[in-house]
Amino acid sequence: MNWRESARLAGVTKAEAARALGISIDSFERHIQPDLRVVRRGKLRLFDVRELQGWLEANAARTIAG
Repeated sequence: MNWRESARLAGVTKAEAARALGISIDSFERHIQPDLRVVRRGKLRLFDVRELQGWLEANAARTIAG
């Protein structure tokens, strides 16, 4: 599932979020998950796609033209 496909959904699993961001689940758990709210239903954990997009915008850095 790519980011565009994930973005059509309201919530994604940890694995889907990591895949959409192009990082490992371990990196997602260590660096991104602590900054996000999670919806818990039994064993299911969902992350709001809008929060993931917000995290990307808040943590994006402009590259310096060189």
